[in-house]
Amino acid sequence: MTFDSLIHTFPNTQVGKNACVLSSRIRLARNLSTHPFPGWAQKPQRVETYQQIIETLSSLPCGNKSFMEELKEFDSLQKQVLVEQHLMSRELAARSTGCGLLVNESKTLSIMINEEDHFRLQSIQPGLSLKKAFRAIDKIDTEISAQLTYAYSPELGFLTSCPSNVGTGMRASVMLHLPALVLTDQIKPVLKAVSRLGLAIRGFYGEGTESLGHLYQISNQSTLGESEHDIITRIERIVKYVITAEENARAKTLQDSPLLMIDKVSRAYGTLKYAYTMTSKEALTLISLLRLGAVIGYFPNEVLSLCDHLMIKIQPAHLQLNKGTKLDAEERDRERALTIAEAIREIPPPALPAVSSETVQRD
Repeated sequence: MTFDSLIHTFPNTQVGKNACVLSSRIRLARNLSTHPFPGWAQKPQRVETYQQIIETLSSLPCGNKSFMEELKEFDSLQKQVLVEQHLMSRELAARSTGCGLLVNESKTLSIMINEEDHFRLQSIQPGLSLKKAFRAIDKIDTEISAQLTYAYSPELGFLTSCPSNVGTGMRASVMLHLPALVLTDQIKPVLKAVSRLGLAIRGFYGEGTESLGHLYQISNQSTLGESEHDIITRIERIVKYVITAEENARAKTLQDSPLLMIDKVSRAYGTLKYAYTMTSKEALTLISLLRLGAVIGYFPNEVLSLCDHLMIKIQPAHLQLNKGTKLDAEERDRERALTIAEAIREIPPPALPAVSSETVQRD
């Protein structure tokens, strides 16, 4: 599998009945007991660890037809593309020799080698599928542990570079699209409630990033003292509460202020279709509103997956890689507008419900 074939394939984004859930991810942090942890390792030790891990992964089913490469083979633009596709962390992208990445054909599996820990194993599934993601990654984790010895304490669990990952070493997260809660100014109390329940709320690219396109990641903060099953069950319960809050906000807005929803979606459609220049932040916000229109029924259902793909394709590194040259900020904004306009060219105007004159007068 080549880098070009990897980045030009997009995973399945069918989200079923929970349209505000884009994806679920399970990530496991693991280290070898026989090698210094990456933060303490010298370059020769890191290279030795990397080679042993690659040999092991190549012998396992997960290595079959997968993309595997050491980071020294990537340029900065290629690394950023992988970050934008959520296949590589920003921390790993800053590294080079003795660090690597494995991604399977469907992009449901990503293994980062010698990031903060020797292994960062992650399974990504569309929709609310934490249990499915865990089963997939747990199988691979078991296969690896049959050939390599993990750093493990009977009292503490899996040993990791960061104390917050000690225990199960598991981070479970769900990517949510919450535009109605943002539009109705209900997002802050909902996120505060989630935080009080012990979960972390992060932005589009995870820890330390802001929310863009009304997208939020909800994940567990602690990995010690709870089983994997308990962590997943708790997150799913709280995510379902957030889903209900988002659906209620949409329904109430459609009932009480139908013109607000109609106007927001129509303005987004018009701007995306006819703008000549557009920043990343503006584009993500408008694509989010287009996606909301698809959820409500203003657009054909396939617009949902189109919006999900567009949110990645209009990122800076993707635009430059697709253009085949480096672009400055102004050129990227122009290319972004052109890319979006071409993508939605065949989408008809919003199929809006009839609005009576009484409704217009009231609002």
